Amino acid sequence: MPVTFSPQRSAEPVKGRRGLAEFIELPYRLHGGDPHFVPPLRGDCRRLLDRRRNPFFRYGDAELFTVRREGRVAGRIAAVHNPRHNAAHGTHDGFFGQFACADDPGAARELLDAAAAWLRGRGLQTMLGPVDFTMNDECGVLVDGFDAPPSVMMPYNPAYYPELLESGGLAKVKDLWAWDGAGREPHERLLRIARRAEQRHRLTVRSLDPARFDADLDGVKRVFDSAWQGNWGFTPMTDEEFAAAKHRLRKVVDPRLVLLAEVAGEPVAVALMLPDLNQAVAAARGRLSRFGLPIGRVRLTLAARRIDRVRGVLFGVVPALRRHGVEAAVIARAYEAIAAGGYRGGVELGWTLEDNQAINRYLALLGCTRSKVYRIYGREL
Repeated sequence: MPVTFSPQRSAEPVKGRRGLAEFIELPYRLHGGDPHFVPPLRGDCRRLLDRRRNPFFRYGDAELFTVRREGRVAGRIAAVHNPRHNAAHGTHDGFFGQFACADDPGAARELLDAAAAWLRGRGLQTMLGPVDFTMNDECGVLVDGFDAPPSVMMPYNPAYYPELLESGGLAKVKDLWAWDGAGREPHERLLRIARRAEQRHRLTVRSLDPARFDADLDGVKRVFDSAWQGNWGFTPMTDEEFAAAKHRLRKVVDPRLVLLAEVAGEPVAVALMLPDLNQAVAAARGRLSRFGLPIGRVRLTLAARRIDRVRGVLFGVVPALRRHGVEAAVIARAYEAIAAGGYRGGVELGWTLEDNQAINRYLALLGCTRSKVYRIYGREL
């Protein structure tokens, strides 16, 4: 049954350190009892919202809002203005993100209306979300697949969230699909295609070289930007955003799981997979330290030794070599890398756009099954 609250004033902007602390703490209080909720590290949450530390704020802007019931925060939202997105796509889109709310349709409407008013005041015409703060960050609300925790860098929410958003006047804009590739092995036909592609194009597939970490990841970005150019919602990272991403990846990446396919030394296809760090983050319970002691860090470190799942974060082939067997060569090598790393707990691939028929059909032919659906909602302003 929905939780009912007495009427209160509408959503208000977050002010001061206490207001920010309440904003950050809300999901832990609302969803801490959900067995599939993975409490994010509070330090990561503060870093994302910090205007000095998050490169998004060099070009974009956001306003945080909360709504209260009986004196306590019952919901939160961020209104987000991303000028680079609009310049890349020729749109006047605004975004909302950081959405968390009790099962209270009235509170959800107040939050969405506050975000819409802020965006409208900046001349924007539509509101899309949830997006935190760009499409390269966590985005979408889970609408199918509530029976398992999220993989690393993927969101999670209770099953009542879609109805809350729809009660606030939002409608589906685009679905993002995650795929289960657990237990799959490269079949002989895939291997034959891979061998032919390697011979025909003099293609080599290798793992990331830790000694060339920055250069190799720069190659990953070049291929990714080329492969995803023109895709719905995609805007390349700025140099500063990518530098920050590299800094984070350096701490968590397994070099065996980052693959570059090259022709004459130039990357033409990439696959970036990560150990599913959420399996370890859950053990920290949202904090690396308590009472001045590194209790959460110790828990996380011990749990990290038991990570047995992988998430495929991105995959791309330069347009000129698509459907030339290069995809098969990278995927065959990916199977080998996952096995060599001892990751026997499964693989999540994605997300993919629901209407990206080429990649979705390819994953289905490999025997992967759709496991989760995340939705981007929108409404006119």
